[in-house]
Amino acid sequence: QVQLVESGGGLVQAGGSLRLSCAASGSIFSISYMGWFRQAPGKQRDLVASIAGGGRTTYADSVKGRFTISRDNAKNTVYLQMNSLKFEDTARYYCKWVVNGGNGYWGQGTQVTVST
Repeated sequence: QVQLVESGGGLVQAGGSLRLSCAASGSIFSISYMGWFRQAPGKQRDLVASIAGGGRTTYADSVKGRFTISRDNAKNTVYLQMNSLKFEDTARYYCKWVVNGGNGYWGQGTQVTVST
């Protein structure tokens, strides 16, 4: 069993920055995939950024050049650095890990609100 806890969200003005963290606990023997998703009211939950076990990263076109995903395996933590934030980035951000050969886990999310 794995538990994920997101932190770092908050209220920020357009153009500002936030750094989200997702800390994992439990029995993790291998990591296939770590991703950040976001969901605004009335919208689908969509992939924002991901990093595979081998280190390959993927970004949604809407955040390329502004967001960076990274990880610290020693701390069991994945990060999302968010720069040049826009109003349309406002959403609840969720962390997802796929571990131990294919088991997926979600955190409960952290709210990011960008004011204009």
